[in-house]
Amino acid sequence: MDKKILLDLLKEYKENRISAEEVAEKLKDLPFKDLGFVKLDSHRELRRGHGEAIYSKNKTKEQLVKICKETLELKIKSIIYTKINKKKAAALMDIDPDLIYNEPALTLYKSNKAPASDKKIVIVAAGSSDIPIAEEAYCAALAMGNVVEKYFDVGVAGIHRLFAIYDKLTTANVIIAIAGMEGALPSVISGLVDCPVIAVPTSVGYGANLGGVSALLTMINSCSPGIAVVNIDNGFGAGYIASQINSARL
Repeated sequence: MDKKILLDLLKEYKENRISAEEVAEKLKDLPFKDLGFVKLDSHRELRRGHGEAIYSKNKTKEQLVKICKETLELKIKSIIYTKINKKKAAALMDIDPDLIYNEPALTLYKSNKAPASDKKIVIVAAGSSDIPIAEEAYCAALAMGNVVEKYFDVGVAGIHRLFAIYDKLTTANVIIAIAGMEGALPSVISGLVDCPVIAVPTSVGYGANLGGVSALLTMINSCSPGIAVVNIDNGFGAGYIASQINSARL
Protein backbone atom coordinates (compact mmCIF):
# COMPACT_ATOMS: atom_id res chain seq x y z
CA MET A 1 0.00 0.00 0.00
CA ASP A 2 1.40 3.38 -0.99
CA LYS A 3 0.42 6.85 0.19
CA LYS A 4 -1.98 7.49 -2.70
CA ILE A 5 -3.96 4.30 -2.05
CA LEU A 6 -4.27 5.19 1.63
CA LEU A 7 -5.43 8.75 0.86
CA ASP A 8 -7.95 7.47 -1.70
CA LEU A 9 -9.29 5.03 0.88
CA LEU A 10 -9.73 7.78 3.46
CA LYS A 11 -11.42 9.98 0.85
CA GLU A 12 -13.89 7.21 0.01
CA TYR A 13 -14.73 6.84 3.70
CA LYS A 14 -15.12 10.59 4.16
CA GLU A 15 -17.52 10.71 1.21
CA ASN A 16 -19.50 7.76 2.65
CA ARG A 17 -18.70 5.55 -0.33
CA ILE A 18 -17.34 2.79 1.92
CA SER A 19 -18.07 1.84 5.51
CA ALA A 20 -15.77 1.84 8.52
CA GLU A 21 -15.87 -1.97 8.43
CA GLU A 22 -14.63 -1.96 4.83
CA VAL A 23 -11.81 0.42 5.75
CA ALA A 24 -10.82 -1.84 8.63
CA GLU A 25 -10.85 -4.86 6.29
CA LYS A 26 -8.51 -3.13 3.84
CA LEU A 27 -6.17 -1.93 6.58
CA LYS A 28 -6.02 -5.15 8.56
CA ASP A 29 -2.84 -6.34 6.85
CA LEU A 30 -0.91 -3.20 7.71
CA PRO A 31 1.98 -3.20 8.32
CA PHE A 32 2.57 -6.78 7.12
CA LYS A 33 0.79 -9.89 5.90
CA ASP A 34 1.84 -13.08 7.68
CA LEU A 35 2.06 -15.91 5.12
CA GLY A 36 3.56 -18.37 7.58
CA PHE A 37 6.97 -18.70 5.92
CA VAL A 38 7.34 -14.94 5.39
CA LYS A 39 5.88 -11.71 6.72
CA LEU A 40 5.23 -9.65 3.60
CA ASP A 41 5.85 -5.97 4.33
CA SER A 42 2.85 -4.23 2.79
CA HIS A 43 3.66 -0.98 4.61
CA ARG A 44 7.22 -0.49 3.32
CA GLU A 45 6.46 1.85 0.43
CA LEU A 46 4.39 4.08 2.69
CA ARG A 47 7.12 4.02 5.32
CA ARG A 48 10.31 4.12 3.21
CA GLY A 49 9.28 5.24 -0.25
CA HIS A 50 9.83 1.91 -2.01
CA GLY A 51 8.09 -1.42 -1.77
CA GLU A 52 9.17 -4.86 -0.61
CA ALA A 53 12.45 -6.49 -1.63
CA ILE A 54 12.43 -10.29 -1.76
CA TYR A 55 15.68 -12.28 -1.61
CA SER A 56 14.61 -15.21 -3.74
CA LYS A 57 17.58 -17.56 -4.02
CA ASN A 58 16.52 -20.02 -1.32
CA LYS A 59 12.76 -19.65 -1.73
CA THR A 60 10.81 -22.28 -3.64
CA LYS A 61 8.78 -21.46 -6.73
CA GLU A 62 5.60 -22.19 -4.76
CA GLN A 63 6.59 -19.74 -2.02
CA LEU A 64 7.40 -17.03 -4.55
CA VAL A 65 4.12 -17.59 -6.39
CA LYS A 66 2.24 -17.12 -3.12
CA ILE A 67 4.17 -13.92 -2.40
CA CYS A 68 3.48 -12.61 -5.90
CA LYS A 69 -0.26 -13.23 -5.63
CA GLU A 70 -0.33 -11.44 -2.28
CA THR A 71 1.48 -8.39 -3.70
CA LEU A 72 -1.33 -8.05 -6.23
CA GLU A 73 -3.98 -8.52 -3.54
CA LEU A 74 -2.32 -5.90 -1.36
CA LYS A 75 -1.79 -3.58 -4.36
CA ILE A 76 1.96 -3.36 -3.80
CA LYS A 77 3.06 -1.42 -6.87
CA SER A 78 6.80 -1.44 -6.31
CA ILE A 79 8.73 -4.66 -5.65
CA ILE A 80 12.10 -6.26 -6.40
CA TYR A 81 12.92 -9.97 -6.38
CA THR A 82 16.70 -10.46 -6.17
CA LYS A 83 18.75 -13.58 -6.99
CA ILE A 84 15.84 -15.18 -8.82
CA ASN A 85 16.46 -17.62 -11.66
CA LYS A 86 14.74 -17.54 -15.04
CA LYS A 87 12.35 -20.44 -14.30
CA LYS A 88 11.03 -18.90 -11.09
CA ALA A 89 10.83 -15.48 -12.72
CA ALA A 90 8.74 -16.84 -15.58
CA ALA A 91 6.22 -18.29 -13.12
CA LEU A 92 5.78 -14.90 -11.48
CA MET A 93 5.52 -13.02 -14.77
CA ASP A 94 2.61 -15.31 -15.68
CA ILE A 95 0.84 -13.98 -12.59
CA ASP A 96 1.88 -10.33 -12.83
CA PRO A 97 2.58 -9.10 -16.40
CA ASP A 98 3.96 -5.79 -15.09
CA LEU A 99 7.08 -7.57 -13.81
CA ILE A 100 10.32 -7.13 -15.78
CA TYR A 101 13.13 -9.68 -15.73
CA ASN A 102 16.82 -8.88 -16.13
CA GLU A 103 18.48 -12.27 -16.59
CA PRO A 104 22.15 -11.29 -16.09
CA ALA A 105 21.16 -9.53 -12.87
CA LEU A 106 18.91 -12.40 -11.70
CA THR A 107 16.49 -9.62 -10.80
CA LEU A 108 12.74 -9.32 -11.32
CA TYR A 109 11.07 -6.02 -10.59
CA LYS A 110 8.22 -3.62 -11.18
CA SER A 111 7.81 -0.01 -10.21
CA ASN A 112 5.34 2.84 -10.35
CA LYS A 113 8.11 5.43 -10.05
CA ALA A 114 9.18 7.76 -12.82
CA PRO A 115 12.42 9.73 -12.30
CA ALA A 116 11.73 12.73 -10.07
CA SER A 117 14.63 14.68 -11.60
CA ASP A 118 17.35 14.42 -14.23
CA LYS A 119 20.05 13.79 -11.60
CA LYS A 120 21.99 10.72 -12.69
CA ILE A 121 23.33 7.60 -11.07
CA VAL A 122 26.26 6.30 -13.10
CA ILE A 123 27.26 2.64 -12.75
CA VAL A 124 30.71 1.49 -13.83
CA ALA A 125 32.00 -2.08 -13.82
CA ALA A 126 35.70 -2.89 -13.95
CA GLY A 127 35.40 -6.03 -16.06
CA SER A 128 32.82 -7.94 -18.04
CA SER A 129 32.74 -10.58 -15.28
CA ASP A 130 31.36 -7.89 -12.95
CA ILE A 131 28.37 -7.17 -15.21
CA PRO A 132 25.81 -9.34 -13.31
CA ILE A 133 26.37 -7.32 -10.13
CA ALA A 134 26.32 -4.06 -12.09
CA GLU A 135 23.02 -5.07 -13.68
CA GLU A 136 21.56 -5.86 -10.26
CA ALA A 137 22.51 -2.35 -9.10
CA TYR A 138 21.01 -0.94 -12.30
CA CYS A 139 17.67 -2.72 -11.73
CA ALA A 140 17.44 -1.51 -8.14
CA ALA A 141 18.25 2.11 -9.00
CA LEU A 142 15.93 2.10 -12.02
CA ALA A 143 13.03 0.58 -10.08
CA MET A 144 13.39 3.23 -7.40
CA GLY A 145 12.85 6.02 -9.92
CA ASN A 146 16.24 7.27 -11.11
CA VAL A 147 17.96 8.20 -14.34
CA VAL A 148 20.70 5.58 -14.63
CA GLU A 149 23.64 5.17 -17.01
CA LYS A 150 25.99 2.17 -17.08
CA TYR A 151 29.46 1.59 -18.49
CA PHE A 152 31.24 -1.76 -18.50
CA ASP A 153 34.82 -3.02 -18.80
CA VAL A 154 36.55 0.20 -17.74
CA GLY A 155 38.87 -1.23 -15.07
CA VAL A 156 42.37 -0.17 -14.11
CA ALA A 157 44.02 -2.91 -16.21
CA GLY A 158 43.43 -0.52 -19.13
CA ILE A 159 42.90 2.79 -17.40
CA HIS A 160 42.62 4.67 -20.71
CA ARG A 161 39.18 3.03 -21.04
CA LEU A 162 38.10 4.81 -17.85
CA PHE A 163 39.45 8.16 -19.03
CA ALA A 164 37.43 7.73 -22.22
CA ILE A 165 34.22 8.12 -20.16
CA TYR A 166 35.57 10.82 -17.83
CA ASP A 167 33.03 13.36 -19.08
CA LYS A 168 30.22 10.91 -18.20
CA LEU A 169 31.59 10.51 -14.68
CA THR A 170 31.62 14.25 -14.08
CA THR A 171 27.88 14.50 -14.84
CA ALA A 172 26.95 11.94 -12.18
CA ASN A 173 25.22 12.81 -8.93
CA VAL A 174 26.23 9.43 -7.49
CA ILE A 175 28.58 6.78 -8.90
CA ILE A 176 28.47 3.05 -8.22
CA ALA A 177 31.88 1.50 -8.91
CA ILE A 178 32.01 -2.29 -9.12
CA ALA A 179 35.18 -4.36 -9.19
CA GLY A 180 36.64 -7.74 -8.30
CA MET A 181 40.29 -8.81 -8.36
CA GLU A 182 42.11 -6.19 -6.22
CA GLY A 183 39.17 -3.76 -6.30
CA ALA A 184 41.08 -0.59 -7.16
CA LEU A 185 38.50 1.05 -9.44
CA PRO A 186 36.46 2.96 -6.79
CA SER A 187 39.60 4.63 -5.39
CA VAL A 188 40.67 5.82 -8.83
CA ILE A 189 37.21 7.17 -9.63
CA SER A 190 36.81 8.88 -6.27
CA GLY A 191 40.03 10.79 -6.90
CA LEU A 192 38.56 12.23 -10.11
CA VAL A 193 35.02 13.33 -9.17
CA ASP A 194 33.20 15.47 -6.60
CA CYS A 195 30.21 13.18 -5.97
CA PRO A 196 29.77 10.22 -3.58
CA VAL A 197 31.11 6.88 -4.79
CA ILE A 198 29.56 3.61 -3.67
CA ALA A 199 32.03 0.76 -3.96
CA VAL A 200 30.89 -2.80 -4.62
CA PRO A 201 33.45 -5.61 -4.27
CA THR A 202 32.70 -8.71 -6.31
CA SER A 203 33.76 -12.30 -5.85
CA VAL A 204 35.48 -12.25 -9.26
CA GLY A 205 39.17 -13.15 -9.10
CA TYR A 206 41.81 -15.80 -8.57
CA GLY A 207 42.56 -17.57 -5.29
CA ALA A 208 44.01 -14.66 -3.33
CA ASN A 209 40.89 -12.66 -4.13
CA LEU A 210 39.34 -14.87 -1.41
CA GLY A 211 35.87 -14.72 -2.90
CA GLY A 212 35.83 -10.93 -2.88
CA VAL A 213 37.45 -10.33 0.51
CA SER A 214 40.60 -8.84 -1.07
CA ALA A 215 38.53 -6.36 -3.09
CA LEU A 216 36.44 -5.55 -0.01
CA LEU A 217 39.53 -4.77 2.07
CA THR A 218 41.02 -2.62 -0.69
CA MET A 219 37.85 -0.56 -0.88
CA ILE A 220 37.54 -0.18 2.89
CA ASN A 221 41.19 0.89 3.07
CA SER A 222 40.96 3.44 0.27
CA CYS A 223 42.85 6.67 0.92
CA SER A 224 40.42 8.61 -1.27
CA PRO A 225 37.59 10.17 0.81
CA GLY A 226 33.97 10.03 -0.27
CA ILE A 227 33.72 6.26 -0.72
CA ALA A 228 31.10 4.06 0.97
CA VAL A 229 31.42 0.28 0.66
CA VAL A 230 28.66 -2.33 0.54
CA ASN A 231 28.98 -6.08 0.97
CA ILE A 232 30.49 -8.48 -1.56
CA ASP A 233 28.30 -8.90 -4.68
CA ASN A 234 25.60 -6.66 -3.19
CA GLY A 235 24.51 -4.79 -6.29
CA PHE A 236 21.01 -4.38 -4.91
CA GLY A 237 22.30 -2.67 -1.76
CA ALA A 238 24.43 -0.32 -3.83
CA GLY A 239 21.52 0.62 -6.08
CA TYR A 240 19.29 1.22 -3.07
CA ILE A 241 21.66 3.52 -1.18
CA ALA A 242 22.57 5.33 -4.42
CA SER A 243 18.89 6.07 -4.93
CA GLN A 244 18.53 7.41 -1.41
CA ILE A 245 21.56 9.68 -1.92
CA ASN A 246 20.31 10.76 -5.34
CA SER A 247 16.92 11.78 -3.99
CA ALA A 248 18.45 13.74 -1.10
CA ARG A 249 21.47 15.36 -2.75
CA LEU A 250 20.81 18.80 -4.28
